[in-house]
Amino acid sequence: MLLCSAFTQADEASYGISGNPGAVNILTGTGELGKLLHIPKSSGVRLGGLWMGDYNGLLHGATKAHHHRKWTGNSLFILDLSIDLNKAIGWKHAYFGSEFLQFNGQPTNADAGVVQGYNSLTGDPPLNRSELYQLWIRQEFLNNKLSIRVGKTVPTYHFNNVSKPVPTDNPAVSIPSVSGLIYTPLFVNTTLLGVLGGYYNSVYGVVLTIAPIKQAYINIGAFDGSLAKGVQTGLRGPHFNGYYFSIIETGYGWTAPKPGIAAIGGWYQSGKLKGGSQEENGTGGVYAFGSQALWIQDSETVNKGNVSGFFQLGWNNSKTLPMNLFLGMGLTAFALVPHRPNDSFGAGLAWSRLNREMFSRSSELMLQTYYQAQLYKSIYFQPVLSYIPNPGAHPTKSNVVAVTGRLTTLF
Repeated sequence: MLLCSAFTQADEASYGISGNPGAVNILTGTGELGKLLHIPKSSGVRLGGLWMGDYNGLLHGATKAHHHRKWTGNSLFILDLSIDLNKAIGWKHAYFGSEFLQFNGQPTNADAGVVQGYNSLTGDPPLNRSELYQLWIRQEFLNNKLSIRVGKTVPTYHFNNVSKPVPTDNPAVSIPSVSGLIYTPLFVNTTLLGVLGGYYNSVYGVVLTIAPIKQAYINIGAFDGSLAKGVQTGLRGPHFNGYYFSIIETGYGWTAPKPGIAAIGGWYQSGKLKGGSQEENGTGGVYAFGSQALWIQDSETVNKGNVSGFFQLGWNNSKTLPMNLFLGMGLTAFALVPHRPNDSFGAGLAWSRLNREMFSRSSELMLQTYYQAQLYKSIYFQPVLSYIPNPGAHPTKSNVVAVTGRLTTLF
């Protein structure tokens, strides 16, 4: 659950976007670290990463249990090693990836009583962790119309990812991410929280991508489903002991009259599940998302200003997951501030229906707005304002107001 603007694509000299949002190979950072260490590009080895830190303040609505802690901080470091195996050892159309993750944080969302999570950096404990975040091999076939990725991966990169770039063949329309919102639902639809592996609980499994034409894709995934029984999969090896998670998604990207994407998916989690006083054997759900460039500036400038919108929907039939219905939407403006071509700003809304066996409130609404400013090259600063009128885990108070200052450095 990271800012998608923190990622570039496999042949990323610029922020040009692939015409097929499902077939891209997402990499962390810019690869500048490898250049600094004089690793030749011809070797096929790419070394990059990011550091992201933030400080959060509760202006209103701290929970009674944490009334003394209105300020929290979080730090995330990811080091990414990627190898084009064709350049390295002559293995055609094959890639290797590995990532190390270090997180040190505080219970920012718990302090606010927010179930959906207004800050995506902090999740379940332990909040101080060092882990092998990714370790995979990806093989392409049929001119990248078919690919298989096997190993420890982050399924939210490949499934239910509304923050995928808006597809465009015009490099002047820089839309490296649909949104810079920092709340959790942007990165994982809340009806999938607790079953779909992602940041920072990556999982072992396989992802099959079929891309018969440039604009369309089908992703099929099968993973260790131990996350559903509370295992911190990011810190553990594979289990595959009766808990499995399977998912399928199909999507289509278009460029005319304005670029956009849309996708639908379905999933199933096996095993004996518990939540509150409820139990069930397996559960499943469906979801949809889409994004669209709504307006593009008629300009001859290198970076055209533009405005994009997105929507998210999700439903599950679970009695044990915290949320079973979700709606999200938002707007983002890019390159509209004079002389600030790499800045963006936007707002989003996330609403979830809560499991009444686990929460006294029936739903939770979250509103968030932000401005993401480029300070210098690959260093960005982002002030964020979040408002939650009815925090689901905080039934005695209303109107939580939180501010966040986030610094992101890509290398």
